[in-house]
Amino acid sequence: MKKTLIMSLLVSASVFAADYSGVIEKPNASKLIEKDLLAPAKAFIMPAGCVTSNPESIARGAFIFHNLNGKKAKKNPPKGLSRKNAKGKNKQYGNCIACHNIEGARGAGNIGPDLTGYKGMFVDSGVRDNKFVFQKIADPRIDNMDTHMTVNLTTKLFTTKEICDITSYIVSPK
Repeated sequence: MKKTLIMSLLVSASVFAADYSGVIEKPNASKLIEKDLLAPAKAFIMPAGCVTSNPESIARGAFIFHNLNGKKAKKNPPKGLSRKNAKGKNKQYGNCIACHNIEGARGAGNIGPDLTGYKGMFVDSGVRDNKFVFQKIADPRIDNMDTHMTVNLTTKLFTTKEICDITSYIVSPK
């Protein structure tokens, strides 16, 4: 009995003493970090006809600006938008109001600049133009590498058309 017990303990000990380092996953952290890094900041060219006074475009921009995602989006999306993306997953909208205030915003943030009266203060006065707004939404790092704003076109969070719609909304009369 003692002999069996000792043999059993020795076998058990050898199982725990075995080298299992070959079966333990050891991901290469450098490659994981490299994969997660954003592409460099990029200047985008605003397409011709991008910014418009078309009510449907402005409605899409407003919807994107004021909602977070398709599943929890308030109301139904306007014509040209869907609650799902091309892969059938819930569409991620802008939720711009988490950081920005604008006319009619509910729960507006105070982290980013207040966009209330933006058209009159900046666009109509000539201080900024539609191209500036488009670029700021597409990739805000072009003039501020320390920004906390989402990088929307570089990461493909939004399409060029969606950024045109958001820009149209921001610079539209309210």
